[in-house]
Amino acid sequence: MNQKMRILLFSLSFLSLWACGKDKDYVVTISTRHGEIKAILFDDAPEHKSNFISLAEDGRFDSTQFHRVIQGFMVQGGDVYGKEGLPALEWPTLPAEIRTNHVHIKGMIAAARQGDGINPQKRSNGSQFFIVHGRTYDALELTTDFPALQKAVFQFMQLESQKQMKVEYSRLFEEGKMDSLTQLLLSKRDEIAKTLTLKLTKDYSPEQIKAYVEQGGTPHLDFEYTVFGQVIQGLEVLDKIAAERTAREVPLEPVLMKVTVERISRKKIEKEFHYVYSPAQ
Repeated sequence: MNQKMRILLFSLSFLSLWACGKDKDYVVTISTRHGEIKAILFDDAPEHKSNFISLAEDGRFDSTQFHRVIQGFMVQGGDVYGKEGLPALEWPTLPAEIRTNHVHIKGMIAAARQGDGINPQKRSNGSQFFIVHGRTYDALELTTDFPALQKAVFQFMQLESQKQMKVEYSRLFEEGKMDSLTQLLLSKRDEIAKTLTLKLTKDYSPEQIKAYVEQGGTPHLDFEYTVFGQVIQGLEVLDKIAAERTAREVPLEPVLMKVTVERISRKKIEKEFHYVYSPAQ
């Protein structure tokens, strides 16, 4: 067999293996005393995906726990390096893989990290992750940039024409009626933006808005943390973990986990779990 034929056969063999590999994906199973959570990990967060799979295959997540639980927000766990006794200053981190197509809808899996003050690059903790619980939002609330609106409203209320709004704002604040105060700001959002020539909205796709309205989540975390996976079965288990009685956000009864991964065909994943892969995946 000549050299050209060998190269051709090798190339065809490699392409065949690559194609077969792309036909399969990893399904993660997180087993707890409340039941099992199954998830997939995103291809466009490759470092987080490979790191999670490696830790799971080596059994290093096993006997870690969901050590921080806040109902209506998230459940956090997977403290591998704390379990193994590694000093906190030596815990590995991962580079941020923040994508605008992944937001914090209920059931999304994201990497925990230290705050911007000591971590301006938004690097992720090398093992700890959280699963979004959250709450539902209406579209107006969801698409409003509240920090920008809060800052702009004080400038807006200095206008002679807005004396009445200033009085109403002060009254609601003094009475502690924060929900009513929020609604006042939302009702004035577009007028404030037009008057001051400001952008006071956040950009979400129609699909993301629909998901937040119907499923809920924690949108204030969007584009600040790496979202690298999604629960495809077991949201009711997530609800049970989130409902645990806690002291200082730690469950009174430990919620231990065992994490395994299984490589199966993407067609089977789509059929069994009703998960739809995006073209990018």
